This record gives sequence, C-alpha cells and structure tokens, in this order.
Amino acid sequence: MRKLKLQEQITIDGFISGQNGEMDWMKFPWTEDIVNYVREITEPVDTILLGRKLAESFIPHWENVAKDSNNPEYEGGLKYATTPKIVFTKTIKKSIWENTDIANGELVEEINKLKNQNGKDIIVYGGGTFVTALINAGLVDEFHLFINPTAIGNGMTIFKALDRNLNLKLKIAKQFDCGITLTCYELDK
Repeated sequence: MRKLKLQEQITIDGFISGQNGEMDWMKFPWTEDIVNYVREITEPVDTILLGRKLAESFIPHWENVAKDSNNPEYEGGLKYATTPKIVFTKTIKKSIWENTDIANGELVEEINKLKNQNGKDIIVYGGGTFVTALINAGLVDEFHLFINPTAIGNGMTIFKALDRNLNLKLKIAKQFDCGITLTCYELDK
C-alpha cells in the first residue's frame, strides 16, 4: 500500500496560516539542510494531493519557478510542476492545469483507491479544511511538520476540528540551521 505523507509548515502555536490566510510568518530563506530533507521526502513521491484553494496558488507558482533555471528553487519547481497532481474539489469539474486531475468523489473512497494503486508515495500539501478531513479520516500515514520559530496567536489549524484524539508516534525530530524544527510522526495504529 502506498504511503500518504503530509508536509506542513506550522507556527510554534500550531497554526498553518493567519486568520485571513497570511503566511508571512514563514521562515525563509531555507538552509541547505532543510532543502535536502524536503528533497529526501519528496524523491519517492509520484502523486501530489491538493485542496482547491491551495491548488489555485501552488500549481501556477511552481510552474513559473520550473520555467526559470536561474531561480534558486528551480529543482523543487521541476519536481512540483512535473509530478502528477490531484485536486480535491466539489466546485471544479474539469482541470484547468496541466498534469493535474480533479477528484470530486467521496474523500475516503478516493484516497483509499489511490493508496491501493501501484506506485510510489503520495504527498499532500494543504489547506486546513482538506488536510483536517484527511486527518479525521485516518488517511495520513506520516506527518512532516515544519515548526517555524514564530507564534501568531490565532489563525487556521489542521487540528482544531478533530473529532477524536489523534495518537501519533515520533519518527524523527530534527533542527535545521535556519531555525525551523521538524517533527515527523507516524499514525500510531
């Protein structure tokens, strides 16, 4: 069975964005050690999952980065632009992006079908609603949480709407030179 990984940037107080979607709290530029870690976890990935809201900025951003070989993020841009993507949405019926399919079906059924197909790992980047739904359904196998050294007080979290306790097992804890700390957890089944 394919593994579903979540890669998420969060604040030390657990938010993925401000109340209005602000993400100006993220720590950049990244240092080589964190870039290498992201390269390591995305190398065995052959499918990217996105919710509609994030897809509207994520896909065009990385397509533009992949067109500019002078961009310091060029390698990542190529990976994100060329890896097949699936956007989960109830409002878009046909993809407007290259290399991207649309999923309108029931979330658990769609994800389990993907996880049972032949292939490499699947990674999800996310907006709060989509990722929370995946977490609530017990579909995320690994949580790669990049904790930025910033507190914002309130905003959007992926854990606020949990309908039960989420028991996790620590797999990796690591500090990067730029000040971000990674905690990687596995679902404790």
